[in-house]
Amino acid sequence: MTIRRSIARAVMALAAASIVSTAPGAVAADPPEAGARPLTFEADVRPILKEHCFHCHGEEERPRSGLDLRFVRTMLDGGLTGEAIVPGDRQGSFLWARIEADEMPPGDAKLSAEQKATIGAWLDQGAPTARPEPEEIPGPGEMILTEEDLSFWSFQPIRKPDVPTVGRDDQVRTPIDAFLLDRLERQGLGFGPEADRPTLIRRASFDLLGLPPTPAEVAAFLADEAPDAFERMIDRLLSSPHYGERWARHWMDVAGYADSEGYSLADPERPWAYKYRDYLIRSLNADRPWDELIVEQLAGDELVGPPFEDLDPEQVDRLIATGFLRMAPDGSADPEVDPMLARNDAVAETIKVVSTALLGLTVGCAQCHSHRYDPIAHEDYYRFRALFEPALDVSHWRTPRERLISLWTDADREQAAKAEEARARINAERAKEIDALVSRVLEQELEAAPEELRPKLRAARETPAAERTEEQQAMLREYPRVLVTPGNVSLYDAKAHRDITAKYDRLAAEAEPKRPPDDFVRALTEIPGQVPVTRVFDRGDPNQPRQEVAPGELSVLTATVGTPDIPINDPQLPTTGRRLSYARHLTNGNHPLVARVLVNRVWMHHFGRGIVSSPGDFGRLGDRPSHPELLDWLAAEFMEGGWSLKRLHRLIMTSAAYRQEATRRPELEEVDPENRLLGRMNVRRLEAEAVRDAILAVSGSLNRASFGPPVPVAPDEAGRIVVGRDNRDSAGRPSGDQSLGAEALRRTLYVQVRRTMPLGLTESFDPPDLSPNCPGRASSTVAPQSLMLMNNAFVIEQSEAMAARVASEAGDDPGARIRLAWELVFGRSPGDEEVSGAIAYLEAQRAAFSGSAGNGNGNGEAEGDPGLRALATLCHALLCSNGFLYVD
Repeated sequence: MTIRRSIARAVMALAAASIVSTAPGAVAADPPEAGARPLTFEADVRPILKEHCFHCHGEEERPRSGLDLRFVRTMLDGGLTGEAIVPGDRQGSFLWARIEADEMPPGDAKLSAEQKATIGAWLDQGAPTARPEPEEIPGPGEMILTEEDLSFWSFQPIRKPDVPTVGRDDQVRTPIDAFLLDRLERQGLGFGPEADRPTLIRRASFDLLGLPPTPAEVAAFLADEAPDAFERMIDRLLSSPHYGERWARHWMDVAGYADSEGYSLADPERPWAYKYRDYLIRSLNADRPWDELIVEQLAGDELVGPPFEDLDPEQVDRLIATGFLRMAPDGSADPEVDPMLARNDAVAETIKVVSTALLGLTVGCAQCHSHRYDPIAHEDYYRFRALFEPALDVSHWRTPRERLISLWTDADREQAAKAEEARARINAERAKEIDALVSRVLEQELEAAPEELRPKLRAARETPAAERTEEQQAMLREYPRVLVTPGNVSLYDAKAHRDITAKYDRLAAEAEPKRPPDDFVRALTEIPGQVPVTRVFDRGDPNQPRQEVAPGELSVLTATVGTPDIPINDPQLPTTGRRLSYARHLTNGNHPLVARVLVNRVWMHHFGRGIVSSPGDFGRLGDRPSHPELLDWLAAEFMEGGWSLKRLHRLIMTSAAYRQEATRRPELEEVDPENRLLGRMNVRRLEAEAVRDAILAVSGSLNRASFGPPVPVAPDEAGRIVVGRDNRDSAGRPSGDQSLGAEALRRTLYVQVRRTMPLGLTESFDPPDLSPNCPGRASSTVAPQSLMLMNNAFVIEQSEAMAARVASEAGDDPGARIRLAWELVFGRSPGDEEVSGAIAYLEAQRAAFSGSAGNGNGNGEAEGDPGLRALATLCHALLCSNGFLYVD
């Protein structure tokens, strides 16, 4: 070791001894100025180098230029150009020179000014570490977990904290309130006033059902003077069949639900995917425990076990549940794409769905290299992949059609066989009559030829075309009509052929038994005895397989909560048992992420933002929890309560925090303008589906039928995607009536989700981004939303339907009509000023329509009665208002 390196290490040791170790879970803060807080390599500098440099200098087996940047010791040892750093001297450090000149890292992704400032200040402070580095340095490419990695908040075991004591105990309805008030009171704040009853029932109805309350429901709640009126209203909503529809849609976002394969523009339909949607609705309405649902969605097929025949309803549901793992885009059946690439992409997208949905981690970032921010190694990704590879085996791939499982019973199969026998018998008789017709026509056509040629013509006709002599070909060219066949005989005697066809079509329709309708499940299954080897793909390239890995949990989680027992191939099961073991590991009550992620997502749907604002990322790039103790208390309470979602709803919605009004207060705005402390309720815009459903509900048009195949979507004549029959011709243009009647008026949950054809009405309102799934939706306010509501034909039609409803139910009195319209749209009665203003508007509109030529105004509003047309424009305006689109 050179004298310079010896001095440098002595300086580094003195600097390390003079600082206090960073707190567990600490993250790099704002770049320090002169005299700012002490920095350490582990907490402040290593995350920067990990993001930008480790891939070339530490994670590969042979670090570039021989330089390993994973430790201060290895930076002092240096590489081909000597030591990389000189503690206490940034200008003398080779690393700093390359960074300052933007020569490193190469490419466009350079260090920010803040990151450079942090590294420079750390070097000036003597390049200190938080603790002595290991004597044995792990070899390049080996997984390294620092204390900062292991102590990160989301990797810690869930421990239920004590409920805090607060000064404003009169505002505490549930323990949730105590946790929130504990933070608010530190700022001298408390909760806001309770919202009025119309606001509360509208808020609760949209939260639990995704539908507005009816005027009768609002009136009943306002008249209920019992002290538990709100609690009983919540129970009534939770018992509604529409509850499962609302909350299934939330999970369908996370699962990446679609009724088509996506991946390419071909985007073939998934005719049986809807059964997974229906499974979710049934399960949520029944309040089935979420630990059971997780196990079924990850390994329902392993609970049932092959062969999948003569299944009872519970076994069928378990197979349907694995549709969760079949929701990612799958282009493997598309002949126009690279099959191996499509297969591996399907596996990778499935891993993204599972990891963001259940772990709240972006595991997919480690597919090509170790995660740049989170402690997830490249090998970790492939251990995670190995959990699913027996069912998603790229070497023995099954296309979507080949994965379907028939739900036919033995009786169904027997009936189908008998139906096939009957069909074959009828077809044989049909063919016999057609052949007789061909013979009759042939004799008639032969009579047109000289008698001496008839035997030769008959022989030429019966000779295969490729074997005919020139003489035979010449004769047939002269008498081509003797070439009558079953395929063209209808051109000779159309009536006789039509009569035969009609006769046997009728016999086929009347034949018994009928073939049972097809009934399949889109499931994920394994083939018994087929146990693939999983290998790490160098840089994520499936054409460069490297070392073999076993299935397992992420290393950072095994370090904090232990290693799960996941078999390579469970001898007690016909399947490998990998997914089943992993699912039980996730739901054993000890996993640090699953319950936190689930309760955070429920909280997000009730308050508009999660305790962790990044619901799909609980890692370093994600947001930190605003109330970590509350998150852990909710997670523990959720598991202790049997993983019941409805119980969690009651707990959240009966809190004082949930029942606050949304009015901003100056003292709260000054301290907490983003309302992270929840000193008031958040105002939330309706999601895309809820906008359409609410329009249908208030117009009285909503078809509340449940379950079944999706309602199709198709482009209309203008190319807009609408709910309608897809009857496009070969040029891609609609070729007839697209209407579906009442089916078109079902909830949006039941409308087909085509990845390449998003429904035009909802597209402006931030529908889920299915690439491949949507852990959390955006919520924007943009001009196209208003333009769509003002001009969309569906919205105008439903405005007219609402006007007809209001006129029918309220009668001719303008005041009564206005009051009913307000109650339908806003869930409250209008004030006197609103009534008088609306009456004046109606009178002006009526006069305008009375004086206009013709019955229609060219915009599709109600024709005929000027009063009804005026009312339709008022209804249209109400449906376009913020009071309708937002929930207080």
